[in-house]
Amino acid sequence: MVAIQSCAASPSEQDDPIVDGGIPREDGGAPDGGSAISVDGRAIKVGGKAVQLKGVCWNPVGKGHDHPPREDYAAFADRDIALMKAAGINVVRTYDTIRDTAVLDKLHAAGIRVIMSVYAYGGDPASRASEHVTALKDHPSILMWSLGNEWNYNGLYTSLSFDDSLARLNQIAAAIKALDSKHPIATVYGEMPSKATIEAMPDIDVWGLNMYRGITFGDAFNKWEGLSQKPMFVAEYGADAFNAKLPGYDPQSQSKATHALTKEILEHSTANKGGVCSGGTLFEWSDEWWKSGNPSQHDNGGTAPGGGPYPDSTFNEEWWGIVDVDRNTRPAYEALKSLYAP
Repeated sequence: MVAIQSCAASPSEQDDPIVDGGIPREDGGAPDGGSAISVDGRAIKVGGKAVQLKGVCWNPVGKGHDHPPREDYAAFADRDIALMKAAGINVVRTYDTIRDTAVLDKLHAAGIRVIMSVYAYGGDPASRASEHVTALKDHPSILMWSLGNEWNYNGLYTSLSFDDSLARLNQIAAAIKALDSKHPIATVYGEMPSKATIEAMPDIDVWGLNMYRGITFGDAFNKWEGLSQKPMFVAEYGADAFNAKLPGYDPQSQSKATHALTKEILEHSTANKGGVCSGGTLFEWSDEWWKSGNPSQHDNGGTAPGGGPYPDSTFNEEWWGIVDVDRNTRPAYEALKSLYAP
């Protein structure tokens, strides 16, 4: 069994070298603990080494399809994973639970771990998360479990009150802790939680923050330093490829924002610079045509809470991919690759 530690990291531990490229795999020949996942102060460690999450949000909904992408994971896995690996991506964050172990096997073979959503929709019974964890906890692709997605904005997509959402997630986190000691539990929050909220969720090991503040995160990293000693990663960030100011397609602005924001994350890295950020999962991997209109056509428009992206502060919901729906890469893909690829 692998304990999820919560001890404060010593200065020497914070200086542990970053794990470049793929996060270490749980191969049978590894020594005991050689790929153990732990939370150590602000760092997320695999095999005792702090890791930098070089990630993307992966929700591969194809043309004419709707969320969740269930069968689309398998349909797009080969193309997507090859492109991700070439870009140096080592983690994907999901919005739905991937129960297709063939897809997870392919991610594992490529050195890509999964921040696996096991509970996002409040209409599901709390026991659903435990069912997912029980089924997947021994798969070597899993890095951590994820609960909720900016639930402080959407009430677990069922308009639950803040307090009721928090209580539901606490109930689920405690149940997961009883089932699995091998993987940390994250929750994904919109913007910055209060210290009281963090303290009210003791079974949350890692905090993912969705932040859209234009082309910089501003004071976010300094604020987190004063809020908590727990690990934090930027669970959503980036820019879409449609500029409402033109209006029109603007992949260069998307690329500029992707590079600037990812570079800022790296500059505040827990893994190799003594910072407070364990990395990020860029929003997002591929365009999703289902979000703002006809799922068979590419629409403009859409709304979302929490600030706004560069350069227009407008969320064009179907244009966020660094690859388009046909998997043609955009300049933002190259921007990310320039920072992440070996």
